[in-house]
Amino acid sequence: MAAQREWFEKDYYAVLDVSSTASSKEITKAYRKLARSHHPDANGGNEERFKEVSAAYDVLGDSTKRGEYDEARRVGPSGAGGFASGSDGFNVHFEDFDDLGGMFGNFFGRGQRGPVSMRGVDQETRIHLGFRDAIDGVTTTVLLGGVSDGEQRQVKVRIPPGVDNGQRIRLAGKGGAGRNGGPSGDLYVIVEVAPDAMFGRKGRHLTLLIPVTFPEAALGSEIKIPTYDHSTVTLKIPPGTKSGTTFRVKGRGVATPKTTGDLLVTVEIAVPTELSPKERKALEALSEVTDWSPRNEPQEEG
Repeated sequence: MAAQREWFEKDYYAVLDVSSTASSKEITKAYRKLARSHHPDANGGNEERFKEVSAAYDVLGDSTKRGEYDEARRVGPSGAGGFASGSDGFNVHFEDFDDLGGMFGNFFGRGQRGPVSMRGVDQETRIHLGFRDAIDGVTTTVLLGGVSDGEQRQVKVRIPPGVDNGQRIRLAGKGGAGRNGGPSGDLYVIVEVAPDAMFGRKGRHLTLLIPVTFPEAALGSEIKIPTYDHSTVTLKIPPGTKSGTTFRVKGRGVATPKTTGDLLVTVEIAVPTELSPKERKALEALSEVTDWSPRNEPQEEG
């Protein structure tokens, strides 16, 4: 691919805080750390810094692009503003040329300047999905503003099953148009998932909060619980179950092409706000014969 103008203006190694001799593993580790801390959805995130880090990794994370970037930096300008003054007292700046081909052609005395193909810019957008669309996968469209002419265009996006909130999807060649026959840039789609009224999510696992009565928790019981596919399963609650206990229902979580998560069911003992005379009498009788108190149990050290 052709060298891009920003390659001479940005030290991507400095952006990722790694040396120019860093291994691919070190570069990926540095990117993930910076992307997490600067993600716009993270506490104290910085969207501009996140974009800068992502652009750096797009080049350094690809061995081919990295090699071309290193070579371009070696033979080209050492930063924004062009080459330093030579013995003949002239400077070369980007604004002096219509394209990088003209800059190199004139600088090295190669004669006539010709157009050089340049890769289009990468673009980023956000898409809002319903909870079930994110789990089941969906094909939708996003509306993008034009980079040069201001016109808008629609891009079809296929969201794979199991996409999570905040996940970043790369669509190769769907970004800004290339210049002089160069390839288009990439489009990065950040997914924002709406919450569900019943289910929560922890990665590939679904979560569910189920209220139970005191007798169900104390004596043990079997209760029907809803699942994501609109069916039900029977959950066995052992005697003496504490409020806040979580049970795992295998294979009832988020299904992806590679794996299927579980359903994590947390039971919470519900306290009635109103009692019938019969219920009150029964609870008063239980209270009279109860010697145990949770306040008398030894407290666990934190």
